[in-house]
Amino acid sequence: MNRLLPWGLTLLLAISPVVLDTYWTDVLNNVGLYAVLALSLNVILGLAGLFHMGHAAFYAVGAYTTAILNTVYGIPVLWTMPLAGLLAGLFAALVARPIIHLRGDYLLIVTIGMVEIVRIALINNIFGITGGANGIFGISRPILFEFKLTKPIHFFYLIWAVVGISAVLFRCLEHSRFGRALRYIKEDETAAAGSGIDVAHHKLLAFTIGAVWAGMTGTLFAAKMTIISPESFTFWESVLLFTIVILGGAGNILGVLLGAFLLIGLPELFRDFAQYRLLVFGAAMVAMMIFRGGGLLPPQPPRYPQAKVSLEERP
Repeated sequence: MNRLLPWGLTLLLAISPVVLDTYWTDVLNNVGLYAVLALSLNVILGLAGLFHMGHAAFYAVGAYTTAILNTVYGIPVLWTMPLAGLLAGLFAALVARPIIHLRGDYLLIVTIGMVEIVRIALINNIFGITGGANGIFGISRPILFEFKLTKPIHFFYLIWAVVGISAVLFRCLEHSRFGRALRYIKEDETAAAGSGIDVAHHKLLAFTIGAVWAGMTGTLFAAKMTIISPESFTFWESVLLFTIVILGGAGNILGVLLGAFLLIGLPELFRDFAQYRLLVFGAAMVAMMIFRGGGLLPPQPPRYPQAKVSLEERP
């Protein structure tokens, strides 16, 4: 039964654009974008345990890379995705290298400053290519297999295919040697270093991997909106992503996906009560921290197969 549940949910999600109207299909598109972003943040926050609240900066670097390459140089949108991820990862490596030794609240404060610096730089039209406060207009629609994606239902299958691929890849990463090392660092950094793990290297690599994925998600956002501006990458976006990971269960992929549905999709059901949404949101977060501090679906401790020793091999 547990094995059939994911397939059933996938089938239900796949047919949802057929039965839903355009508005709700677009809501699911937004859920998918935030799900990919939260999965990328989960590598940094959930696996490595690094308090990072500047993820929107990497998202912005990817989106602006795509917008500039497409509007100025005419490069097709989807072709820019690898370069958008590469530049976001390079930016993350450069800014994280001097601060990677910081812990807890100190790292959190520095990353908050990082996302604000990026936003202000975009507003000030850095190098004369970001469009200032108005942003960049006229981004082309993506073309996939000679088919132009123009409607929400088209973007739905593209975005959720990326969500599925991301979930599978991050699941493999989680159970890899690198993923286990990140968990050791999260649980006890001193013990991990004593076991021979290069803590700084692993933290920096986690930052870079998360940033690469956030940058590529920026490409999807730019293609979907056809216009981007600095107001799309505010500190609030980073707070929302941080909350999705914590609420769903830091380190649990299914929990992160559930958090994206609850925090992005559920508020649309209560749009008539928009003035009370932040009040309910705050109360729910307080209740979660009191009664379920590990999130809705906290990660289960890993189980490793025990070696079998025959009677002859026992001392």
